[in-house]
Amino acid sequence: MSKLFARAAVVPLALIGAMSAQAAVFELDPAESTVVFKYSYEGTPYQGEFKNVQASFDIDIANPGSCNFSVTIPIADIAVDGAEVKDYLMDIEMFDVDQFPTASFQATKCSLQSVNSFTAEGSLTIRNQTHPIAFPFTLDIEMNDGQPRLHLTSEVTVKRLDFGVGQGYWANTSTIPNDVVIQVDVYAGQ
Repeated sequence: MSKLFARAAVVPLALIGAMSAQAAVFELDPAESTVVFKYSYEGTPYQGEFKNVQASFDIDIANPGSCNFSVTIPIADIAVDGAEVKDYLMDIEMFDVDQFPTASFQATKCSLQSVNSFTAEGSLTIRNQTHPIAFPFTLDIEMNDGQPRLHLTSEVTVKRLDFGVGQGYWANTSTIPNDVVIQVDVYAGQ
């Protein structure tokens, strides 16, 4: 059993060495990645997906304190059930996509929490409102066609009203709660 554990520990260490030796920026693979948001309306759960997300991840697993994450989300590309729902989300009282076409996340500091768990300290900008956010994530390293590839997963709760998403009638948290859950399951390669 201990030999099996030792072998299991060697593979990630070898991949870490390969990544450190090949310092590079990893770009999100949109074909294999999803960024989902979950909310409820009058007590009924719903979800949508942010499409065409662009992201780059520069992280040295052997020294995770220095990282650089840059994520851009084109709001108009949101996928939801129904054109009417999308129209509401694009409207001036929600995302106001005409004035604020993108949301973004930037991080320049990461900390190791456990073997493959990290927290990125950064800022989230939606509707030109920027707030600090701790973004916990799990990071696994795989080999894909002989090259290291990152698999990053996370779940974080965002308070929509902090970013002005929900004004007028939509500020009512009994209809749409303030908490929106963002689930990230992305792959990034060199």
